[in-house]
Amino acid sequence: MTVIAKPLVFGGHAIARRLGKAGIPDWSVAETWECSDVTGSGTVVTNGPLAGRPLRRVVADHPEALMGDGWVGEYFPVLTKFIDAAGSLPVHLHADDEAAQRLEGQPNGKTEAWHILHAAPGATALCGVKEGVTSDRLRAALEAQDFDAVLRRLPVRAGETVYVPGGTLHSFGPDTLVYEIEQTSDIQQHAMRWQMEDGSRVSDAEFGSHLDMLMRQVDLETRPDFTPGLAVAVGDGVERVFLCAGPYFALERWHAGTEEPVRHSFATAQILSNVGGPVRVRSGEWREELGPAETLLLPAACGHVEITGPADVLFGYLPDLDRDVRGPLLEAGYPPRVIDSLGPRAGPLEGE
Repeated sequence: MTVIAKPLVFGGHAIARRLGKAGIPDWSVAETWECSDVTGSGTVVTNGPLAGRPLRRVVADHPEALMGDGWVGEYFPVLTKFIDAAGSLPVHLHADDEAAQRLEGQPNGKTEAWHILHAAPGATALCGVKEGVTSDRLRAALEAQDFDAVLRRLPVRAGETVYVPGGTLHSFGPDTLVYEIEQTSDIQQHAMRWQMEDGSRVSDAEFGSHLDMLMRQVDLETRPDFTPGLAVAVGDGVERVFLCAGPYFALERWHAGTEEPVRHSFATAQILSNVGGPVRVRSGEWREELGPAETLLLPAACGHVEITGPADVLFGYLPDLDRDVRGPLLEAGYPPRVIDSLGPRAGPLEGE
């Protein structure tokens, strides 16, 4: 897939220099969109028989081969990014589905999750409103830019993940490198007096308008926490870690420390991102080397992939929660209440 590099003001050079990603501009890069079907920022297939086709076209022409039997949709439902928060991200939120449809005229909101690849000692994130904070108090603090008075500040550690529902006020950085998975959307409402594109000042009138919309979308009750994920041994020196899971996406990290390969079977499209050294990837007769911080989109029709170890890779996908998440974790001995820590409805279904 092609990569879209975003030069936002909080970015740096860690995606290239720490992760080893090649082929991106030498200037400060805040985000690389690895797999995207966002209108106006869609990625394009770069190899194979569909090379040169935008992801949106692949979805239209081959929906079941890409996403699995019975799937229908107008666009690819999952967006993934590397984010270099060399500086702090703006305090902002993304609408949930209901608010996106009611207030933004969009088909869906943007729930997301952050998997921390690197964080400097003492790194923190703002995530969710403190318990007991009223809407009026929140608005006053945002107007004063006094974020710590009303928002939860959480410690950030490499290897942990947090599932962030739409409507949650948040920020992270500085000195934090993240892999983000989310619903396909670019809607957001900021609480800052500067533009994240170039740092220019936001006028008082525009700032007030932003806050008006933000306050109509904010969720005062959601307070997500970081989790280490749930590990399952799947071979000699091969570990599968479920990092997060919910109705919109799931994310796993697989480590292979020996020559035994990662062997993964699947029934829906897999976004495969390499967060380690170069690896060799094989599916059927097809083979390719995947470099550091490169991403492949494996269609459901492939069904199986083998990655030669040692390897450190991420798989992101739209899950069938029972089949893809709950089943393997229950079989591994995890109780439903623990599985539920991965995200909404990843564990017990209603009535269980």
